[in-house]
This record gives sequence, C-alpha cells and structure tokens, in this order.
Amino acid sequence: MPSGSLAGYGLAQDFVLGSPDGGPVDDLPLSLTIGSLLVAEQFGPGSGAIGVEVGPDFGAQPAARELAELARSGRLGLVVMGDGSARRSTRAPGYLDERAVPFDDAVAEILRAGDGQALADLSEPLGAELLAEGVPAWRATGALVGGQPMSARLLYAEAPYGVSYFVAAWIPR
Repeated sequence: MPSGSLAGYGLAQDFVLGSPDGGPVDDLPLSLTIGSLLVAEQFGPGSGAIGVEVGPDFGAQPAARELAELARSGRLGLVVMGDGSARRSTRAPGYLDERAVPFDDAVAEILRAGDGQALADLSEPLGAELLAEGVPAWRATGALVGGQPMSARLLYAEAPYGVSYFVAAWIPR
C-alpha cells in the first residue's frame, strides 16, 4: 500500500492511499502524501482512495482509462494537486518570466469558473516553460469532467516565494 510521511514537516504521522490489501508498499511523493492527508481527514483512513501521479504522458497510461471509467460511472471524487508557475519573480525558483502572471491569472479564472474544457485545453508546452507543474494534472482533470456543469469556488490563489498555488472546490451541479 503506498504510504508517505509528513514527519519532516512537523506532522509525525504516516498517510496511505488505497486499501490495506492494495499491493506493494511504495513511497508517495509529497503531493500524493498531502492528498492522502486531505482524503483521510474528510473520509477516514479506510476510504480506499487511490493516488495517481499525472505527468505529460498521462493520457496514454492505463490509469487514465480507469479514471475515465470511474468518471462515467459517477463514482469519482478528485483531490488534484499541482503548482502554478514558478517563474513569477526574480526570487522564484525559475526566475522571472513575464508570461507567468497572465498564465496564472488565466488558470485562476478557469478554476473560479469551473470550466473543465478550458482546464483540459491548457497549454502543456507553455506550462512546462513556466515551470507550472500542475498543468498535466489539471488537463487530466479537465478531460475527466469535460463539459459537465460545475459549481466552482476559488478558495485560494497566491504566489508566495514566486510560485503560484491554488485551492478550488468543484462540485457537479
């Protein structure tokens, strides 16, 4: 069962994704560890939630087809983790790129509007240039929800340290 720890961040607790009989023990990356914390807090540790890392080639992976089947069945809830641009200032990890703020503003508007198609259409090449690591996950999410109407709220959109972070809640109408 995949597990991760936030002990290095002051929270001495391990988190898991999946069911106890779910296969080999793997280390979760930080994003999925945080996702498992959020799922555990909302649904309890035995939720059976799975974690999927999404990269640029995600659409070709079996997990993409499995998630699409779950989405069609109506048995899918998502916690999506991904950073916006890391090039918003001269102190940012990727240094300043003038395209970063308009890109992140567009992402914030898409998240605020609950526009799955616009999320699916985000530019992966531009996202990669701007060090926006969340673009593949956001595109996959947009593809899963498609044109389904969403009630959406953008709960957080800030850029501490020159990196954009967003928190949004989308609920199907």
